[in-house]
Amino acid sequence: MEENSQPEVGVGPWPGGPENWPSEEFYDPQLLAEGDRRNVEDRYRYWKMEAIIADIASHALPFEIAIENLGHDFNIGSIVRSANALGVSRVHIVGRRRWNRRGAMVTDRYLEVIHHPEVGEFISSLHERGITPVGIDNVPGSIPLEGHALPKRACLVFGEESSGLSEEMRRECNEILHITQRGSTRSMNVGHAAAIAMWAWVIQHS
Repeated sequence: MEENSQPEVGVGPWPGGPENWPSEEFYDPQLLAEGDRRNVEDRYRYWKMEAIIADIASHALPFEIAIENLGHDFNIGSIVRSANALGVSRVHIVGRRRWNRRGAMVTDRYLEVIHHPEVGEFISSLHERGITPVGIDNVPGSIPLEGHALPKRACLVFGEESSGLSEEMRRECNEILHITQRGSTRSMNVGHAAAIAMWAWVIQHS
């Protein structure tokens, strides 16, 4: 192996050729023939994308997240990736439609990602389905996340790295929670904060 070469991700073609391919409908013939180098768990190797999406949806957890996209924040991708890993049922992007997908590592393909151009339209869509918007932001008057009971049908809402939640979004959220910090920094990375908040919901309700 060359000094700077990287190990291959995933698996190669199904061993033994077409005569040994599995017969289940969820397998993708092209992936069986060429190999599967996607960023998916081993149990989904060689599966069709639509089959993976359906299987994930069948056991997704009953909570959602939303991210305000006001300035093309590069952290959005990492938040989407964490949402996929933790079983979030739906992701909302509020504001700009375009966002930096690099950090998502294509995990957004396996989640329902909905765009809302305005905060009001996003909030209305939650209320219509009986879902409570809960803001996560380190602002005056916010409540510590630790030990706080999160609604089961909740949408955790995250703001941008630099400015946090917009004033309009803070007004629309039922409550604003923060993660208690004990160091010198004024705030933590929003991608890390989002992962902590999602994990807190999973611990309470999964």
